[in-house]
Amino acid sequence: MPTIERLSPRLANQIAAGEVVERPASVIKEVLENSLDAGATRIDIDVEDGGVKLMRVRDNGNGIDKQDLSLALARHATSKIKLLDDLEAVATLGFRGEALASISSVSRLLLTSNNSDSHNGWVAKTEGRDMVAEVSPAPHPRGTTVEVRDLFFNTPARRKFLRTEKTEFSRIDDVVKQLALAHFDVSFELRHNQRAIRSFRASAGEADRARRVAQICGPAFMDSALEIDIERHGLRLWGWVALPTFSRSQADLQHFYVNGRSIKDRLVSHAVKKAYSDVLFHGRHPAFVLFLEVDPASVDVNVHPTKHEVRFRDHRSVHDFIFSGLHHALADVRPERQVQVEPAENILNRIHNASGIGDIEASPTQQKAMPLVSSAPAFADMNKAGSVASPQLSRSGLFPEQDQSPQLRESLQFYQATAESAQVKADNNEGDHSEIPPLGFAIAQLKGIYILAENAEGLIMVDMHAAHERVTYERMKIEFTENAIQPQPLLVPITIAMSEKEITSAEANVDIFTRLGFVVESAGPESLLIRQIPVALQKADVEQLVRDVLSDVIEYGSSDRIQLHINELLSTMACHGSVRANRKLTIPEMNALLRDMEITERSGQCNHGRPTFMQFSLNEIDKWFMRGQ
Repeated sequence: MPTIERLSPRLANQIAAGEVVERPASVIKEVLENSLDAGATRIDIDVEDGGVKLMRVRDNGNGIDKQDLSLALARHATSKIKLLDDLEAVATLGFRGEALASISSVSRLLLTSNNSDSHNGWVAKTEGRDMVAEVSPAPHPRGTTVEVRDLFFNTPARRKFLRTEKTEFSRIDDVVKQLALAHFDVSFELRHNQRAIRSFRASAGEADRARRVAQICGPAFMDSALEIDIERHGLRLWGWVALPTFSRSQADLQHFYVNGRSIKDRLVSHAVKKAYSDVLFHGRHPAFVLFLEVDPASVDVNVHPTKHEVRFRDHRSVHDFIFSGLHHALADVRPERQVQVEPAENILNRIHNASGIGDIEASPTQQKAMPLVSSAPAFADMNKAGSVASPQLSRSGLFPEQDQSPQLRESLQFYQATAESAQVKADNNEGDHSEIPPLGFAIAQLKGIYILAENAEGLIMVDMHAAHERVTYERMKIEFTENAIQPQPLLVPITIAMSEKEITSAEANVDIFTRLGFVVESAGPESLLIRQIPVALQKADVEQLVRDVLSDVIEYGSSDRIQLHINELLSTMACHGSVRANRKLTIPEMNALLRDMEITERSGQCNHGRPTFMQFSLNEIDKWFMRGQ
C-alpha cells in the first residue's frame, strides 16, 4: 500500500477548484459576491476571450487591509464567519473562504486593494509550489480589483472542457444579470473585448427597479407582470410574476432569491408550479422574479458546493407561504387589470375635440374618441327592448334562474345598472367612457365561436366556450368546497353500458360522485344507472360526462388521491357544462357572460390555460387599415 502523505497546498486548492471553478462564469460569480459582501455600490467587469484570457473585477467596496491581503488568498481564511453560530445564520453571499485560493491555483491572479481614502494600495500575488503570497505597494483607490489571467493554464485537461468564446461569455453575462436583479442599489458595468455590453445604473426608486427588471427580463415581461409584496409570519415574498398568458416553452425566465442569494430549489419550483396549475397551458412554464426574505437562522445555505441550493428548516410553511401568496395574486387578476383602460379625463378631452364619424381623414386619436355605445346599435336596441335581467335571459338556457349563484346574480344586476347608465349617457351625447366595463358591451357573435365586444380601448374578442368554462369551473369549486353543488333528479334515469371494471370503480367511489352532484348505482354487471346530475350540467351530454368523470376516478386511484385531484374532476365537468361552438347567443346572453367574467377569478384563462379573450386597441386597428397615415 502507498504511504499516506499530506497534499501540497497548490494541489489541495486545485482539487477544491474542481468544485468552485467550473468555468469563467464561476470565477465572476465568486468575485462579484465578494464585492457585494464588501459593500460595493459600483462594480466594473472587464472580460477578454470569453474570460479565458482575462477577467478583471473592480469595486468601490471597503477594501482589504495590507496585513490581510496574504490571508485573503489562503485557503479557509474568511472575515465572514468565526463561530459555528455564524455558520448557522449566514447573512453574506460568501462565507467559506476558499474561492480566491482555488481561483489562484488554476490561473494567474493579482489582488489589489485599498481600505483608506488615499490612493496608496497594495497588490498580492501567489507564486511557487507553496503558494506564498507576495505583497507590494500599488496605486489604487478605495476598493478592490481582482485580475484573473490565463484560466486553467496549468490544468490543460480542464481547459479542454470549455466551450466557445461566445458561449462562455453568455454564461458570464447571465451571472451578471442574475446578481444585478438581486442588488438594485449597485451599479454594474460589463465589457467584453473592450466593448461595453451591459450598463445597469443603481436604482433610486420603484421606477428604476422596474426599469432594471425590464432591461434584464425584457419589456414584454414587465408589461405582463404583476407586482406582489406579501408578508406573513416572519416571511416576506415580493417581486414580479408574469400573467399566465406570458408563459415560456422553457423555464429560462425564472429568478428566485432567498435573502439576496439566487437559488434553484425543488420546493420553490413545486410551490410556483402548483400556484399556476389552474391557469397555465400544458407544457408551458411561468416567468417570475421573486425575492424571499427569511430569518437567516431558518435557512441552511451550506448544502451545495456552488451555493445554488438551500435547505429550509421549516420547508412546509415556506412552501405553503409561497403557494398561497402566488395563488391568491393570480386569482385576483380580473379583466380590468389585463385590459389597459385609459383614464376617463383623457377620453373626455378627446371627445370635445373629436370630428364626426364620417370624416375619413380623422386621425386615429380622433376616431378613438367616438362615443362607444352609439356605435353599437345592437346593444342600444337591446336596452330599449328591456333590461338584461329580463325573463328572456333566464329562458335562454345559458344562465337559468335556478343556476344563478349569488355571484352571478350580482354580476347581472351590475350589468343592468351599467348598461342603463351607459345608454342614458349615450342618448345625452355625454359619451363618458369611465362608465364602460373593462370587457365592454357585446356587439356581435362571430362564427358561433367568438363574442365581439367594444370597450373604451377598442375591440374585445372572447372565446365564449373557454370563458364560460372558467366561470362554471370557479363556481363549481366554490360549491364543492361548501358542499353546495345543487343536484337535479332526472325524470327518466339514464342507463349506460360499461365494463365490469368501470362499474366496480363507480360503486367504490359513490361518495365522490355524490359530492359532485351525481347519484349513480349499478343496474347489472355491465350497466350503470344515473338518477341525478348537477344542476349546472343539465344541458351537458350526460352519458359522455359520466364516462369522463369515471375515467378520471380510475386514473387517480384511491379516494385520497381523488381528493388531491378534485379540481381535475371539476374541470372535466365544467368543460361539459359550458356553451359549445356554434351555439347562437343573444346580445343579453353575451353581455351577461362578459359581466360574469369580470367578477370571476382567473377569468383571463380557461381551465387548460388558454386565453379567454384578446384586446385590440383602436390604434392597432387603425394601423391595419393605415388610418391617419
